[in-house]
Amino acid sequence: MPELPEVEVVRRGLAEHVVGRTLEGAQLTGPRVARRHRAGPADLAGRLEGATVLRADRRGKYLWLVLDPPTDDPHALVVHLGMSGQLLVEDPAAPREKHLHALFDFADDGTQLRFVDQRTFGGLALTTLHPDRYAAAVAADAPRQHEHGIPEPVLHIAPDPLEAAFDRTATVRRMKARDSELKRVLLDQTVVSGIGNIYADEALWRAGVHGRRPASALTRPALARVLDHAAAVMTEALAQGGTSFDALYVNVNGASGWFDRSLDAYGQTGEPCTRCGTAIVREEFMNRSSHFCPRCQSRPRPRAVRR
Repeated sequence: MPELPEVEVVRRGLAEHVVGRTLEGAQLTGPRVARRHRAGPADLAGRLEGATVLRADRRGKYLWLVLDPPTDDPHALVVHLGMSGQLLVEDPAAPREKHLHALFDFADDGTQLRFVDQRTFGGLALTTLHPDRYAAAVAADAPRQHEHGIPEPVLHIAPDPLEAAFDRTATVRRMKARDSELKRVLLDQTVVSGIGNIYADEALWRAGVHGRRPASALTRPALARVLDHAAAVMTEALAQGGTSFDALYVNVNGASGWFDRSLDAYGQTGEPCTRCGTAIVREEFMNRSSHFCPRCQSRPRPRAVRR
């Protein structure tokens, strides 16, 4: 599933190619792509006609376009990429993709935005914008983000480590209050957003911490170090276009990222740890896989049973 760097790559592409343009029309194929829009695909397509794209925004793995519709206040088109969703900027004359679920034409007729989703877990929804409750954490001189607000489905999501509203101290405090395993806490988007399975494994490996350690048992500096490594590894991945394991993970021009070549833990089962040479181990975790070095990231000791 796309994580923060992959979604940010798409957001930047939309900011370059779509922001400032007016939608002439939208075509949605089938009800599934609009299943999160309660009024259905016809209503969604109709309400998009004539809207101007003001911004392309993101929090964690959530992506949305801020629209200025002709009849009411700005609202957001939330794009759920799911496991395989792609937003592609293409020539209208280009052949339509097999798994095309939505296409958007612009008034200037220069290019066409297409939503392609092979596994159909993604979708589109039009929603209202609300004030960002984390905005107070943004420094006065920081870049303005989410100036129009946050979409309703994203209100419960905590800021991610790469946005201005991210408060490292407050995030560490939320983590420290959890008795859950650290990796489970890192994946909890209400604690810190944007960190998925890949970058959690990489951050934990860099920090030398096993993901099954209880978050509450770690010191605040140790938790802060894990967050810092998560921010660093996602920044590095972003610079390389994200992590692409197959043709499903691409930017708006269809190009894949190549950060998978730089991974030290995730997907490296049996390969020597680049730090100590011990073979990387894979184990099941929350219906996913965890990858770690059994020497650099020692397992937590079993908790003593109180009698």
